[in-house]
Amino acid sequence: MNWKFWNKNKTKDKNKKKKSATREWADAIIFAVIAATLIRTLFIEAYTIPTPSMERSLLVGDFLFVSKVNYGARTPMTPIAFPFAHHTMPIIGTKAYWDGIKLPFYRLPGLSEVKKGDVVVFNYPMEADSPYFRPVDKRENYIKRCQGTPGDTLSLINGQVYVNGKPAPNPPGEQTDYTLTTNGMDVNPQIMADLNVSNYDNVAFPTMTKDAAAKLKSYSNVKAITPNYKPVGIADPLNPVFPAAYPKYKLNPLNKDFDWNVDNYGPIIIPKKGWTIKLDSLTMPVYGRAIEVYEGNKLQIENGKVLINGKEATTYTFKMDYYWMMGDNRHDSLDSRYWGFVPEDHIVGKALFVWMSWDDNASFFSKIRWSRLFMGIH
Repeated sequence: MNWKFWNKNKTKDKNKKKKSATREWADAIIFAVIAATLIRTLFIEAYTIPTPSMERSLLVGDFLFVSKVNYGARTPMTPIAFPFAHHTMPIIGTKAYWDGIKLPFYRLPGLSEVKKGDVVVFNYPMEADSPYFRPVDKRENYIKRCQGTPGDTLSLINGQVYVNGKPAPNPPGEQTDYTLTTNGMDVNPQIMADLNVSNYDNVAFPTMTKDAAAKLKSYSNVKAITPNYKPVGIADPLNPVFPAAYPKYKLNPLNKDFDWNVDNYGPIIIPKKGWTIKLDSLTMPVYGRAIEVYEGNKLQIENGKVLINGKEATTYTFKMDYYWMMGDNRHDSLDSRYWGFVPEDHIVGKALFVWMSWDDNASFFSKIRWSRLFMGIH
């Protein structure tokens, strides 16, 4: 054996510094942050339901996992960001990202396309031209049910969604508000609680599912219970719906072709990539915002003519697919009826299951909704 060589290597090993405990902890934390960020970006992420717009399918306080794999993970468009913060830093309230570097939209291959009936998380489209402008992937997260996919013709008749002329399946948790008439005797509050009847601050009527309404109607002191559907052809001036809510793209300011409301709406065709439309007084109010804001064109209307990027245009071909999202709580949901289409680059993922559910209004020992733990989302 070459003792000189062995002693030389032994001396090198002794001279190697052992990692300090601080360094080992730092390495472990960095690895954990990188691993968790990759999981959240490419595979699965946790979300919380903050509002009642999906009741009674999803409840306020439901904690759920959302799959990025089903539709294909969207690669980061704003890559420089603080880990685990969406758009705002906790406590200090500053931006949690730097938008000096922006990457184009790209989606990895997924297991399926967005399908009608899916419960989908997406970025709120109306931030695109609001004073609170944020990059696409840093906009507020919303969760709704997909009711229409690219190329579909969608309408509502007395609250019922129709897609391509056929009634769409209604989720069992779908609810609306009703007018309740009794014989003068109030309904027992415990009965209302057992039927999960809600009374929201911004809705003057009890809100419930169709099944709950049918059961409530069977009580002897209930004379009538009818859904509060807004009549056909009468727009709500206090809560105008899309596209009347955004009159910027009207070729004729006196156009009265969109007297729609939340219960009687459409028909409206959802844009599809490669679809070419004629630009006129009927299409511009509906599709103008998508052409300008979502597809990045400079759109002008001068003397009744449409200019796209400085050139007169009579047609337009869409570059992206779009979707129509609605909440299951039909009279307490801010959704596509108010702000229109959701572009494909805003889609985040598919809601899979509720892993935890917490009721802030319940007593201390009843706050956990045990029946909802690990409940699938349909």
